[in-house]
Amino acid sequence: MYRYPMNTARRRFLLGTGGLAASALLPNVMFARTGGSARLVVVILRGALDGLAAVPPYADPHYAGLRGELAIAAPGAADGALALDNTFGLHPSLAFLHQRYLGGELLVFNATASPYRDRSHFDGQNVLENGLTKPIGTADGWLNRALAALPRSSGQAHERAVAISQNVPLILRGDAPVMSKSPQATPDVDEDLLARLADLYSRDDWFSARLSEAVQTEKLADEGGSVAAAPAMMPASAPPTGATKPAADRVSGTARMAAMLMRSERGPQVAVIEASGWDTHANQGGAKGALAQRLGGLDQALRTLADELGPLWAQTAVLVVTEFGRTAAVNGTRGTDHGTGGCAFLAGGAVRGGRVIADWPGLAPAALLDHRDLRPTLDLRSLFKAVLDEHMRVDAKSLATRVFPDSSGARPLEGLMRA
Repeated sequence: MYRYPMNTARRRFLLGTGGLAASALLPNVMFARTGGSARLVVVILRGALDGLAAVPPYADPHYAGLRGELAIAAPGAADGALALDNTFGLHPSLAFLHQRYLGGELLVFNATASPYRDRSHFDGQNVLENGLTKPIGTADGWLNRALAALPRSSGQAHERAVAISQNVPLILRGDAPVMSKSPQATPDVDEDLLARLADLYSRDDWFSARLSEAVQTEKLADEGGSVAAAPAMMPASAPPTGATKPAADRVSGTARMAAMLMRSERGPQVAVIEASGWDTHANQGGAKGALAQRLGGLDQALRTLADELGPLWAQTAVLVVTEFGRTAAVNGTRGTDHGTGGCAFLAGGAVRGGRVIADWPGLAPAALLDHRDLRPTLDLRSLFKAVLDEHMRVDAKSLATRVFPDSSGARPLEGLMRA
């Protein structure tokens, strides 16, 4: 656990948040190129997004009973889901994604997962990113291997991909050259860690007050407020206000940076964005609450990405994925635990959208995996292969033997991209 005096804590938080605005300025960036090759953005939601909240199967007869107070109502009800079809909807916080669905630019996948079947975040993320069936066995990622399989054109930049991250994530590590651009000067402070620190310091008035002050100062700085305006004392339980938006809103700044780089002269074709904080064990909320705020932040980030890409949006596909889903039933702390089957999204002007793709197993007790999880029926690698084949033009042999070895059971989906 960290124990910093008040001034050091404040300095650490401000360095972590202030760097985003400074780095996003990106001097000397040119925006001349709007034609050429396809663009791909991969958004990794770390912590395991609850797919049954993001894409509620409102018509499943077992959904409401399993979810209890976390259930999202059917379309048309107060705070109800945004209708996709007769079975599925989108969480009401995902208004931009719903617009893209209605505009034929969003595919929604449900009951999907990587080959991983245990419930460790770290191992699950490794499998999601390495493209294998096990968390260990390679030091490179499937997206880097895909880039290495592409022919290089004479006008192509040396680095074809960028990670908007403190470090290059596993998915982009490998032989193909990539670059990283940090959205902030120091690593972001995870809100789950802050919650644990608040609990640890709850019986120490001095440390509790100092932590609360640092958190509130960070939030004000993140919104462009003045350090001097930070409250000297703020109860740890104080609810967020209009001036203290959740950390997920910061993803919009990261998305803006990715778009600016991709629009630049000889900029990267591929970008990877990470967003943490999706581990909703307690007080998850339903149509409103903690998860709803994070989903709203993600939705705004995707809107920002589309707006900033401008004409390039027509050539872009955006994959939104997470390491695994969450339990079908609500737990005893009004949240959900680590699960298996979840959801994924594919958005963009290059996507032949307006469809839900799901071999739905149902939520009946006998249908659940291990009597607790949504049973996955779609391997995420089938989605990845389709995007790399139809959009990025990676050849079938490379996909089968180099990019996703030992994946013969995950046949690529077809017809996901516009001709």
